[in-house]
Amino acid sequence: MRKIYIIAAVGFMFAACKPSVRISAPVSPGTATFTNYLAIGNSLTAGYTDNSLTLTGQLNSYPERLFEQFSLINGDKGAKGPFIQPLLVSDNGYPSARLIMAVSTNTCTGVSSLGPIPYPNFQANAADANLFVSTTNHGQINNIGVPGIRVADYEYRGYADPSVGNPYAARFYNTAAVATPSPMDELIFMRGNLAPTFFTMWLGANDVLGYATAGGQGHGADSASAIPLPGGNYYLQNDITPSYAFYAIYDSILRIATGTGASGALINIPDVTSVPFFTTIPADGLFLTRQSQADSLNAFWHASFPDISFKIGNNLFIIQDNAGLTRQAVPGELILLSTPTANFTCLGWGSYTPIPKQYVLTTDELQFIRAATAKFNGFIQQEAVKYHLAYVDMYSYLGTVASGIKYNGLNYNADFVTGGAFSLDGIHLTQRGYALVANEIIKTINTYYHSTIPYTDANKYNGVIFP
Repeated sequence: MRKIYIIAAVGFMFAACKPSVRISAPVSPGTATFTNYLAIGNSLTAGYTDNSLTLTGQLNSYPERLFEQFSLINGDKGAKGPFIQPLLVSDNGYPSARLIMAVSTNTCTGVSSLGPIPYPNFQANAADANLFVSTTNHGQINNIGVPGIRVADYEYRGYADPSVGNPYAARFYNTAAVATPSPMDELIFMRGNLAPTFFTMWLGANDVLGYATAGGQGHGADSASAIPLPGGNYYLQNDITPSYAFYAIYDSILRIATGTGASGALINIPDVTSVPFFTTIPADGLFLTRQSQADSLNAFWHASFPDISFKIGNNLFIIQDNAGLTRQAVPGELILLSTPTANFTCLGWGSYTPIPKQYVLTTDELQFIRAATAKFNGFIQQEAVKYHLAYVDMYSYLGTVASGIKYNGLNYNADFVTGGAFSLDGIHLTQRGYALVANEIIKTINTYYHSTIPYTDANKYNGVIFP
């Protein structure tokens, strides 16, 4: 069968080049004031990469890149530091090991290959889990991106409870004013400390991503069937947030963010199904080299499933759909990167045994994801107009990255491991990917606010690191 991780000689992608980031006009803030910058968001905002949060990832987040460029503006409208993030103390990974590229051996087949594995020497650093307390300006924190957070979570009290809530939020959420703060309370607190003059907000991806990474094992339809749990508008992680809840809570967040009269930029939701986590294992990834293999599979399935057929070459996998029925996949359906690939060989997954439904996105599940994404993005665009904010179409931009772009002589695409933009978890970005995102945000800001903020040089940061 086709190998999932095919690592070619890709050194040329990461070879040194001498790009030039030119400023064609004097740096100007235009009509915006960047003095106090606040970043609101989720894991993408926090700098999450390679399936974990690390100190290096945080220091290479897109808000860090934006602050650096905003601070190039001279005068009283340029960003003023320090830019405070709730930094970890190590690169061990929090709370679990980061992924690295290494050679590992499949215990079933005995075949060794180069691919992502959890950092083998991982030991949790107790200091990483300590409460982060900023000693600057009464607890100022400029980047309040929380991995895993959804719009639906913003009204959930106790979200930062270390025993039952989100550990990333528990690391830095203020609990002095409110005993069981919600993310909305935290936003109010941080807004009060910082008095932001400019903010970016990238929220909403997790409101569809949890359903997608669970293989559609949740409520996908836009209805009241996704029931809030006790404690507020808190929905199961595997549910797509109902649109009525998304709209109301997103608008409430914006009312707070703009409460100081701040300008800002709203970033929409990417097509989560176009990232390597969903595109690396093709639905027709069952490759047969001999007619006898096809004959054997046809004989195995024909009596109970006469529509299933196999031939020499690429074949569609056998899957279990959301109703629990066994069938052959159809073109366009997606197999998740979380699928235990050893089971293709060792247990006959996809050939003699259907791939379990939690590792498959079927056509109807994809329709739920794409419909929700379109609805949410339409609303975010309306909110940008309502609050007079820049609207960053990251859905379209990351779509172009998936198709392939060239930046200062280097090629980027959404190929797993080798594409340069996406990290080893197949969902989050590399340092270079975050820098590219920062440039797209700057591009939109420059257009909307008539500013001339220079771009950062994305190529000087790391992509996937090879051993």
